[in-house]
Amino acid sequence: MNQRSATQHPAVADHAGDEVMVSLYEAHKKVYPRSVTGLFAKWRWFFVFATQIFYYGMPWLQWGGRQAMLFDLDARRFYIFGLVLYPQDVIYLAAILIISALLLFLFTTVAGRQWCGYSCPQTVYTEIFLWIERRIEGDRSARMRLDAAALSPNKLLRKGAKQAAWIAVGLWTGFTFVGYFTPIRELASHVVHWSLGPWEMFWISFYGFATYGNAGYMREQVCKYMCPYARFQSAMFDKDTLIVTYDARRGEPRGARSRKADPKTLGLGDCVNCTLCVQVCPTGIDIRNGLQHECISCAACIDVCNDVMDKVGYPRGLIRYSTEHALEQGWDSRRIVRHVLRPRVLVYATILAAVTLALVASLFLRTPFKVDIVRDRATLARIVEGGLIENVYRLQIMNATEQPRTYTLAAEGLLGLELATDASVTIDGAQALWVPVRLRLPYDAARPGSHEIHFLVRSPDVGEVKEKSVFMVPR
Repeated sequence: MNQRSATQHPAVADHAGDEVMVSLYEAHKKVYPRSVTGLFAKWRWFFVFATQIFYYGMPWLQWGGRQAMLFDLDARRFYIFGLVLYPQDVIYLAAILIISALLLFLFTTVAGRQWCGYSCPQTVYTEIFLWIERRIEGDRSARMRLDAAALSPNKLLRKGAKQAAWIAVGLWTGFTFVGYFTPIRELASHVVHWSLGPWEMFWISFYGFATYGNAGYMREQVCKYMCPYARFQSAMFDKDTLIVTYDARRGEPRGARSRKADPKTLGLGDCVNCTLCVQVCPTGIDIRNGLQHECISCAACIDVCNDVMDKVGYPRGLIRYSTEHALEQGWDSRRIVRHVLRPRVLVYATILAAVTLALVASLFLRTPFKVDIVRDRATLARIVEGGLIENVYRLQIMNATEQPRTYTLAAEGLLGLELATDASVTIDGAQALWVPVRLRLPYDAARPGSHEIHFLVRSPDVGEVKEKSVFMVPR
């Protein structure tokens, strides 16, 4: 039995008649990305700093005496700078998610997976963890030698220091994540005094462990096998999408040569087959084999290839951002940009602009308080003194501003309907209050049954909310 047929079966017979297990799957090979410098590497680090300054710094930012961005699940209020949102404002969250999806579709159609290469949390934290690894264990060749070396005090020290640094970053990331849902200054006090609640402890540990595992060990496996974005990107790509490309016409046939040799005389292309583009790739692919779903468009291969081209005296751009049409037809950068405004891009941009404008207009025009009405289920209707019919309600008024507000209550819909409780109520800033309300109607003012009415809640400074309910008239 030859090698090919043997690998097609989980078990094959050897010469002695015993079964030999043959794996159907290739063993995972650890990727050791080489460090790289250049224009795109600088942009990656810019986005690393920008995203992490925002992520780690935002919970500590104060706004009007409170945390500027806080999703207070216990109080059921979300604070985003001067905006106070309640669960009833979930429509705004849905709109933000739709805008984010459309932005992703638009950006992917225009420029490929550059979100993955520069700003995706998996990429950002992998870059941070790799930097720690390089600082402690050395660059690519040193890390490979260290992993292959026998266990020694030096290896234990370096590996232990790396693990300690990774765990510290992971736990700080988990602590910051929880700080968006629990006031972070209180959370820090709980950590210092060892008085964390069980859920706080769980989520700090869980998110910290996820960061540690994803960025420290799984790395490219998340991008290649777990992230769905890599799988459905082909539906958003076309031949005018800007992607990382290898110019095979210019580079092939590849081969090593001396720096002074003329490649045309040797019958070679510009690719010197140094394999540095493979060594710097965080997912371990060879971009010279064409576009692959594992490519995250980080452009590390562009930086290192340009550096090699400079050293051998060839023009830059053997590996570059380009499009399939541009490679096939030899377009320059102006023609590439001109083909950006194609129908699908305009459709995405139009829908995105419409949804964004609708969200902004809705936030600008919204009445900054909410009203919910709950009928008293214990007593649908009753007769009180004077022969009046009374219905009891509970109104929840939610003040979505951060100043105390006074609200006046009224009801309409039936002739003779009047309020039998206080007509005004004052609610502190960013607070909600349940207000019992009794409505009364003369006995003979309406026929028996259910009648539609409306509650009117007004605030002189911010507007009016009108909510529907029913008034029950007994038989």
